[in-house]
Amino acid sequence: MKIFRGYQHPQLASECALTIGNFDGVHRGHQAMLALLKNEAQHRGVPSCAVTFEPHPRDYFAALARKPELAPARIATLRDKLGELDHCGIDQCVILPFNAHLASQSPDAFIQEVLLKGLGARYVLVGDDFRFGARRAGDYAMLDAAGVRLGFDVARMNSYEVSNSRVSSSAVREALSQGDMACVAALLGRHYSISGHVVHGRKLGRELGFRTLNLRFSHWKPAASGIFAVLVHGLAGQPVPGVANLGIRPSIDPNDVNGGRVLLETHCLDWPASLGAEGAYGKIIRVELLHKLHEELKYDGLESLKTGIAQDCDDARAFFASMHTETSRQTTRDRI
Repeated sequence: MKIFRGYQHPQLASECALTIGNFDGVHRGHQAMLALLKNEAQHRGVPSCAVTFEPHPRDYFAALARKPELAPARIATLRDKLGELDHCGIDQCVILPFNAHLASQSPDAFIQEVLLKGLGARYVLVGDDFRFGARRAGDYAMLDAAGVRLGFDVARMNSYEVSNSRVSSSAVREALSQGDMACVAALLGRHYSISGHVVHGRKLGRELGFRTLNLRFSHWKPAASGIFAVLVHGLAGQPVPGVANLGIRPSIDPNDVNGGRVLLETHCLDWPASLGAEGAYGKIIRVELLHKLHEELKYDGLESLKTGIAQDCDDARAFFASMHTETSRQTTRDRI
């Protein structure tokens, strides 16, 4: 998938079939829409294009109003969003900077300048609640009328439901906030995961006897937080079981090297010997969050922190043992 920031690029396709959205999480509703877009693009002989925004429009308006509580919790980093769009087979993604110009642009100007002149839209697919332009004044009816007038096709896709419930980014955020990882997986169509480069930390984990792999979550307000049983991909040939803390580490000095940043700190239950002591730094790994053990806790000292981590490791091992037992039972039932 080709990725463009803005639409002033000579490599950008002159025509395309596109859809527009924040795509936070790229859940099953997004996936259904992207599959339809890809099919329509193939019929027209043009590339498929996902148009998204950074920052999230609600982040922008929350900052403008100086009310950070209005910003939505972020499900996925930009890296992971782009990775999932690529996985869905989209040909190109255009990231529009959501700024004062875009926020104040009228619906008609957005159609003319962005969709037609900027992106060469021949087909535009939107969701049933799609709004656009300054003050969200544009809607599907306005877009459809413009398509008839200006010569591009417009289609609308109804909500996608799982178990009679609408799939949405809001539903994923709620499930993550509740730690219901089974519900999250049902909404996403996959286990929730976070990827990135392994970065250096304070090295406190090795002092405590629990070396960690640190990933920065590049948004201040993650939708998930707490302690999780996880699988780490990208270290060795097979996924490595582990236990991870996603959050701000309330027991650690805020002036440490990653102070103030949201981190996903993962301790592998069995460190791959092939990596050696320093072999993971700089690697791109993906961490699947399978089961929430508990919320972040503030310990009163390093010894109590060490005891807490040891208990988390025991609980994670018990979770993986139960998974193995259930898998064995299912295999036995399938053979009967």
